[in-house]
Amino acid sequence: MESVLAASTVPVFTQDPYAPEHLADPYPLFAKMRAAGPVVMMQEHSLHAVTRFAECKEVLDDYRTYISGAGAGPKNLHHEPSWRAQGIMESDPPIHTDMRHAMAGVISPRGVRSLRAGFEAYATELVDSLLEARSFDLIKDMAEVFPLRAFGDAVGIPREGRAENLPALGAANFSTFGPDTALAREHFAAGSGMNDWAMANTARENLSPGSLGAQIWEYADRGEISADQAALLVRAMLSAGLDTTIFSLGATLLALVSNPGEYAKVHQSPKLVKFAIDEAFRYESPFQSFYRTTSRDTVLGGVELPADTKVAVFVGSANRDAERWGPRADEYDITRSAGGHLAFGMGIHQCVGQPLSRLEMEVLLTEFAKRVKSVELTAEPEQFLHTTLRGWKSIPVKITAA
Repeated sequence: MESVLAASTVPVFTQDPYAPEHLADPYPLFAKMRAAGPVVMMQEHSLHAVTRFAECKEVLDDYRTYISGAGAGPKNLHHEPSWRAQGIMESDPPIHTDMRHAMAGVISPRGVRSLRAGFEAYATELVDSLLEARSFDLIKDMAEVFPLRAFGDAVGIPREGRAENLPALGAANFSTFGPDTALAREHFAAGSGMNDWAMANTARENLSPGSLGAQIWEYADRGEISADQAALLVRAMLSAGLDTTIFSLGATLLALVSNPGEYAKVHQSPKLVKFAIDEAFRYESPFQSFYRTTSRDTVLGGVELPADTKVAVFVGSANRDAERWGPRADEYDITRSAGGHLAFGMGIHQCVGQPLSRLEMEVLLTEFAKRVKSVELTAEPEQFLHTTLRGWKSIPVKITAA
């Protein structure tokens, strides 16, 4: 029988995974955390963490024991007030059930398919402009502009103000999913003032008729969700289709640029784009970590955890765990079977908006791969440092047309 350790005796990890130098290059430290044990205590923050695939998946699967309603960050929202109303990512059944039902109803296979033609038209237009420029920035001129326009239009929010408000607001929102560090406070201060813009522009009167956002409000009209929940869900939809999509597009493009052999495969056979995307979700998870809270006394990885214990779930580490992905887990390989990664979570909280993100990325990257023979860096990429998200500010490149 497995021995059980008290929470107070778990391995104490003195290096801080939220320190800027580790946020810039987290994977060597993740390997050390995985080696230290199935559960570790982060000394800097006095918080428990799981970094191995098995324990991360166990936490995400067991939504009754490891709840979301106490907050996706270190603050316990059962005891401390949240700075904003809690949405679908920070709720538990039955509230979560109703909100997820509405979101899944709008983001149905049929609803997602209906967006393809519009996405493809803008992808062609955008790649036309990139081919004309030949030298450009994969983030500023591609990964950011496509979701802001294509998906913003699909949700139905006004175009004016998107670029100035939404990325910074997303970074502010997600800064609360990690500890209260100087970097987190910087992102929060930079974007929190834009919350009023987002609330106003996701109000039903400002949404295009027939848009995804307007369809969410139809659930409120039928009494299946409240008006407050409808507004929160439109916001959540924007996060699913914009924030993480921007980071994931950048991560996929950088992985392909950094591995020209892999890009050559995609160029030769663009149907491989979907595999390149899935491997990028595993390889550079847009969400690196977030938190769950124990609802009762439990045992995780042989460690006793009392009720009300916050547990950091490092999915960015789990997706590089050699015990799950093999000895080449730190390599980007589009032939890998990457299904089952934890980038979108797992269980009832698995990201309901992921079909939207996948469609955006598949459409744009397929058009790009068909028409661009090669891509080369012209300067070092500039990272976007964040306590929860992993991405880049700038990836300057030059391309050769097919």
